[in-house]
Amino acid sequence: MDKQSQTTVGTASNSSAFSFISKGWREVRDSADADLQLMKDRANSFKNLAASFDREIENLIHSAAPTFAVPAIRQSSEIDFMKKLQPKISEFRRVYSAPEISRKVMEKWGPRAKIGIDLSRIRNAIVAEVRETEMEDMDGIIEYSKVSKGRRARFTEDGQFGDWEPIRAIKTRLREFEKKSSTVEIFGGLKNNEFLEKFKSSLKAIYKEPDESKDVPPLDVPELLAYLVRQSGPLLDQLGVRKDLCDKIVESLCSKRKNELVLRSLADGEPPIVDNDKINDELDLRIASVLQSTGHCYEGGLWTDLTKQDVSDGKRHVAIVTTASLPWMTGTAVNPLFRAAYLAKSAKQKVTLLVPWLCRSDQELVYPNNLTFSSPEEQENYIRNWLEERIGFKADFKISFYPGKFSKERRSIIPAGDTSQFISSKDADIAILEEPEHLNWYHHGKRWTDKFNHVVGIVHTNYLEYIKREKNGALQAFLVKHINNWVTRAYCHKVLRLSAATQDLPKSVICNVHGVNPKFLKIGEKVAEEKELGQQAFSKGAYFLGKMVWAKGYKELIDLLAKHKNDLDGFKLDVYGNGEDAHEVQSTAKSLDLNLNFLKGRDHADDSLHGYKVFINPSVSDVLCTATAEALAMGKFVVCADHPSNEFFRSFPNCLTYKTSEDFVAKVREAMANEPQPLTPEQRYTLSWEAATQRFIEYSELDRVLNSEHNGTKLRLSNGKVIAKSVSMPSLSEMADGGIAFAHYCLTGNEFLRLCTGAIPNTRDYDEQHCKDLRLLPPQVENPIYGW
Repeated sequence: MDKQSQTTVGTASNSSAFSFISKGWREVRDSADADLQLMKDRANSFKNLAASFDREIENLIHSAAPTFAVPAIRQSSEIDFMKKLQPKISEFRRVYSAPEISRKVMEKWGPRAKIGIDLSRIRNAIVAEVRETEMEDMDGIIEYSKVSKGRRARFTEDGQFGDWEPIRAIKTRLREFEKKSSTVEIFGGLKNNEFLEKFKSSLKAIYKEPDESKDVPPLDVPELLAYLVRQSGPLLDQLGVRKDLCDKIVESLCSKRKNELVLRSLADGEPPIVDNDKINDELDLRIASVLQSTGHCYEGGLWTDLTKQDVSDGKRHVAIVTTASLPWMTGTAVNPLFRAAYLAKSAKQKVTLLVPWLCRSDQELVYPNNLTFSSPEEQENYIRNWLEERIGFKADFKISFYPGKFSKERRSIIPAGDTSQFISSKDADIAILEEPEHLNWYHHGKRWTDKFNHVVGIVHTNYLEYIKREKNGALQAFLVKHINNWVTRAYCHKVLRLSAATQDLPKSVICNVHGVNPKFLKIGEKVAEEKELGQQAFSKGAYFLGKMVWAKGYKELIDLLAKHKNDLDGFKLDVYGNGEDAHEVQSTAKSLDLNLNFLKGRDHADDSLHGYKVFINPSVSDVLCTATAEALAMGKFVVCADHPSNEFFRSFPNCLTYKTSEDFVAKVREAMANEPQPLTPEQRYTLSWEAATQRFIEYSELDRVLNSEHNGTKLRLSNGKVIAKSVSMPSLSEMADGGIAFAHYCLTGNEFLRLCTGAIPNTRDYDEQHCKDLRLLPPQVENPIYGW
């Protein structure tokens, strides 16, 4: 409340108090016949009035205290005046509350009598203080008008309160004080105050001179064409135009900007090297800056949903979705399990592993040793026990299940229903799709990139290599290649390929993000210690381990051994594995009289395999052979093909690669005649899951996503300002991806088209048995609204 309001309140209180006295006087006049006791009550009421008047004066004193920072000299003079006035009021109260006053009042009051109160003492005290203050304060802060002598405040017969000179003087002085303080002293004291500086800054922030827009030249035709070619890259790739050709076209169209970059690099003392990445970044900056200068803001298109999950608890959520689960000992069951454990180990993010649940009939076809589970909880306990025995720590992550069915023809598990619905909306932050093409062939549900803030796909399998071996393989491979391109484009933000042996997919980079079981590294350390002590670490020769199907390297192995049977006379190879082609493989080897000893499949960490010195792996269908990495971790020799799938292992001295069949014979002889070198600490770390997790976080751009508060790529201009690329300019590629996803959703919703492309019948939704096992509600007959 300001001073003027406080003064108004004080005046109203005074008026109400004196009105009360006036009313009492009228009652005394009308009841002249009242007894003495009533007259005494009137006298007492007058004493109460004096006390009330004293409180009102104190309120005026408090209200006179300034609420703003005024100059100290003027402020103290005003307050000193009010403080000097307070003892005079106290004296007035003490005098007029004495018993003699009551007696004199009782004597003078009577019917139709007039009351007159001599307030000259108060007036004289106030006048004296005012004059004293005026002598001390010559600059005229407070001026006091002349006071009429002999003036008295009276109650007239009609009960109205006359002019009271002291109160009027106080009011006048307070009004003058407020006027002068508020207009001069107060704002004069705030002239250099921090408040004013912040206020000025706010005004400057509201009004900006559009210098930046004036400095941004419009896009020219070559820049527009370059942007169009670059955005159309995925479409041109589908039409057979290579990416390097598109890059050359963009570079030629941006030749002017390239020359400017070279001159800028020379001016900064940097090497004048301008690659495609710099040209693309410069083009992005040009597009974003021009759009920003026009005030344009892209808010999404027809297919895109810009409302993503917000992180409310301060922790990010990572959901790992895979296509297989233990006890099926396949790469897509083991590696995602280790990835979940080591991502959860850092405790920077919450992790959920989503694995398929098979009905009992499918479990009997897939899981080894007739192992089956009656409930998801039972299988989860098996998975956790298996994992903790190998990593040596308790992994804190969640395991969930989604319905799946096993396809005998494809020898893989196909999801049933919308897999994305088994990750709750509050945990839908970051998704890692192990085998994204496999997961999305028949996916009919929410688009992954719409539900999750960041979606990373990891390609495990070279499906094209397997399909080419089937009937009409070339035609099937052609169709599958384009389907894989479409689904990875539509459902992933980033794709990681374990090696160059996989199909070249959109948005993909090559990086091995797999490690080896820590148990194998410990075996390798034990072998190194035995060698240092002069003990014999290896007592056996060569072996091969893998699922016994022709595509897993058995065809190449039998061909090599049959061709060089005489060159490898005396060479014996133990083969461990189970599989659908076991009988045919063994009968073929027997018919060729090859020196192969077939044994049942077992875990690579089994004690019976520690004594082998050489691991043979002629497979060229693998993307990245886990068994090869495990053999190197145990300190063994590895003889493998010179193939992109083995590129990661070439840096290890114990990895012997061959290009021809004759070279194969030479490498086998070399390995059998020598001892492998112990791994260095750096080589062991490279094979570990700790290093693999770091590579995954880097190449998947997960570090940027985990450390960022907002989604979208940021572009930094030359003047240091940052532009949000994702909301500044539309992307033709994103629009095309959304259209592909919508078309895919429509096609996978038709059961006839699903069956024509090889889907398992009735897998668009999960069945009653899945509902019973996973305690799910029955699926809807048709999802009427697609969540774009």
